[in-house]
This record gives sequence, structure tokens and C-alpha cells, in this order.
Amino acid sequence: MTDVALSATSSSWRVMAGRLLSDPTTLAGVILCTIVVAGALLAPWLAPRDPLEQNILDRLAGPSSDYLLGADQFGRDVLSRLLWGARVSLLVSFLSIAGAVVVGGAIGMVSGYIGGRFDLATMQVMDVLLSFPSLILGMIMVALLGSSVANLVIAIALTAIAPFARIARAPVLVLKERAFIEAGRALGFSHLRILLVHVLPNIVTDLLVMGTLWMATAVRTEASLSFIGLGVKPPTPTWGGMMRDGFENILDQAWLCIWPGLAILVLVLGLNLVGDGLCDVTDPKAEAQ
Repeated sequence: MTDVALSATSSSWRVMAGRLLSDPTTLAGVILCTIVVAGALLAPWLAPRDPLEQNILDRLAGPSSDYLLGADQFGRDVLSRLLWGARVSLLVSFLSIAGAVVVGGAIGMVSGYIGGRFDLATMQVMDVLLSFPSLILGMIMVALLGSSVANLVIAIALTAIAPFARIARAPVLVLKERAFIEAGRALGFSHLRILLVHVLPNIVTDLLVMGTLWMATAVRTEASLSFIGLGVKPPTPTWGGMMRDGFENILDQAWLCIWPGLAILVLVLGLNLVGDGLCDVTDPKAEAQ
């Protein structure tokens, strides 16, 4: 890619970022996501206690100066576990969606570019995956693979591959008939070069928008799997696991469920707001206006 092309690409991304942050709703989503990410990254310094440290004498203690958000049934500090639990949610959701973007995007690009019976067969396989609700498919995969961070990432990524394949395939069907693609073929460019250099840059924004929205789905799926005991094994703190533990005492110590529930709400809301903002910014109709 030439210096002129790199400069134009950099300029377009700066313009997109400026438009994105100029929208108050999207800016609110960025702030919410930044707060959660900062809390996760700074957990070793922000957490007042070790998230695994137990103090039975303080079990189920309410919010106070000693325990700002209370203590759970083992006397563990809820705030500390909340901050460290954010790492699990962010790590699992980011890695799973990144994997789904790469695998699903590649499948969609190749399928749409080749076309014919290969495209038909590939999309039928994707339709089979789409027929399963994401949570049910995630439960099946975790039950087969076992509970661990790596298996959780694989399970959630598998639920998102089909939607990304569909998103990537649709524009490729149009792009492969465009004049610049035909010119590349006439010049003897390899199919791999055409896909990576000429097709991929034209669909990367669609995948980015979809990825942001699906990260919110991944956060909910990870929390749901942890809630039913199919997530990361205890005592590792996870938001879904904290809600499951707090559910046993919801009538007397409701904060044990409220705090992780609010954390999930804030992150999912922030990701959805950012995703909607990206969708508006990348919409050609919006640019025309």
C-alpha cells in the first residue's frame, strides 16, 4: 500500500473517530466501556483486598467502610471480586469475538468469492449453526469441552462464527463483480491478494460494527454460562458466578446479586451504544446527508 493510500486511510479513520465522539449517546457508551476496562486493568491497585481472601467472621457483611460493596458468604470482598471478575468477562468476550471475526469473516469472504456449489454448501452449514440459540450452543460446547477460560472462548466463538460469515459474504457477492476486482484478475493478481488487499478493506467496517455489538452478546453468554455453573471454575471471580452465589441469599443480602448485575448492565449498555454509533457513522446514507 502506497504512502498516499496509507495517509488517506488514516485520515478517514480520524474523521470517523471525530464523528463517533461528537455524538453524546455514543460518547456515553465509550465512557461506560472505558470505566469497565480501566477497572479491570487497574484491579491489582484498585481492589482493596485479595479477591480470594476469606474471612468467615465477616461473611454476608453489608456495605460499610470495611467492605464498600459488602462481603459474600465466604467473607470475600465483593468490590475486589467485581474488579477482578471484569477481567474474565472482557478477556472471554474479546477473544471469542476476535476469533469469530477472523474465522467467520474468512469463511464468508472465501464462500462469497468462490460462489457456486461451494458457497451454497458453506452457507447451509452456517444456517445449521444459526438454528441453535447462542446460549444453547454455548452450553453444548462447554459441556463437551469442560469448564475453562480457553473452552469458554471456543464455545462462545463458535456461536458467533455464522453471523460473521453472513455479514462478510453479502458485500463480497457485490464486490467481486466490480471493475477493480476484474482489473486485478486481468493483471494476474492471485485470489489471496485480491481478497486481502482489495476485498477485506471494503468489509472491515461491517465486521467491526458487528464485532462491537456481538461483544455485548458474548458478555451476556459468558455471564449466563457462569451463572448455571458452566463457566470458569470457582473460586476465580466472574460476574455470572457472583450472581449465582448471591442468588442463594437474594432475600436477605440483595446486594450480592445487584452489584454484578449492574456491572453486566453497564458493560453491555456501553458496548451496544458504541456499536450503534459505529453503525450510524459507517452508514453510507448518513455520510450522504
